[in-house]
Amino acid sequence: MFHCNGWTFTWGVAARGGTNGKHNQQSLLSHPVEVLTGGAAPPAALLEKIEKLGFHVTHAYGLTEATGPALVCEWQRKWNVLPAHEQSKLKARQGISVLSLAEIDVKDLGTMASVPRDGKSVGEIVLRGSSVMKGYFKDEEATRKAFKNGWFLTGDVGVIHTDGYFEIKDRSKDVIISGGENIRSVEVEAVLYRHPDVLEAAVVAMPHPFFIETPCAFITARSKYVNKNEETKKERGMIEFCRKSLPHFMAPKKVVFLQELPKTATGKIQKFGLRALTKTYNPPRSSSTPQIKSIHQQTTARCSYVPNDHQHLKLEQVHAMPRL
Repeated sequence: MFHCNGWTFTWGVAARGGTNGKHNQQSLLSHPVEVLTGGAAPPAALLEKIEKLGFHVTHAYGLTEATGPALVCEWQRKWNVLPAHEQSKLKARQGISVLSLAEIDVKDLGTMASVPRDGKSVGEIVLRGSSVMKGYFKDEEATRKAFKNGWFLTGDVGVIHTDGYFEIKDRSKDVIISGGENIRSVEVEAVLYRHPDVLEAAVVAMPHPFFIETPCAFITARSKYVNKNEETKKERGMIEFCRKSLPHFMAPKKVVFLQELPKTATGKIQKFGLRALTKTYNPPRSSSTPQIKSIHQQTTARCSYVPNDHQHLKLEQVHAMPRL
């Protein structure tokens, strides 16, 4: 069994003899290879491709603060009869608690109430038990922020499905807040990975003069563009592809093609660097922009309170506005 620090390392294994290799390189495996992957949520589309090559993937989730894996996606035999794409969606879940962890839950941090187990209600994944750290060394402030009511706050936004399996939807710091709507970058990335020309994808928040933030996608493509016109055409195609599967406000407003996405030593994509890069781009324009600005001025004048941190309008007012 191979123990991977992140799914990107698993992708690297596949790339040398798999989905990115030549045809004669794709039959190197003479027997199934067991892979334990964790560190970053693997897209279902990637898992489906890798399984076809002979890699049998077990998905785990853990943190240094929780002494290794806290969840594992235990496979159920009844799932073997499902289509490959359905199996990959199940395998992309983080799974159920390991024996060493006492308790795990998804809670609304405002009330600390557990969210319904419906696979839709979102909250923060929290952990509790003897395998969870006591605190950060000589950092009382960070320790205080990491715990609430005895629960360790992972910083991961997730849901619990009806069968008790947990699934991460995003890191809380990676959620894009656009015009009062929460956009989970992982969901947008999952759609992009279904595009046949996408090798790697990362979606981050890009500053916007009205919506505060909008999604910006960074792509490593399989085929290379030769001029600016071709790049623009490919960018529009990616956006339209996303709009077929997502509400328009969730689709990227800008797509940037890079030869390689910035990564850590363990292969995780460094989104903070991509977020800094978006600040150098001009905001996307729309024919409805003048109208939107007019509505923005009117509603801001009526709004009794606009927070200083994000300057969001009241939610009921935002919902009535036209979206880009």
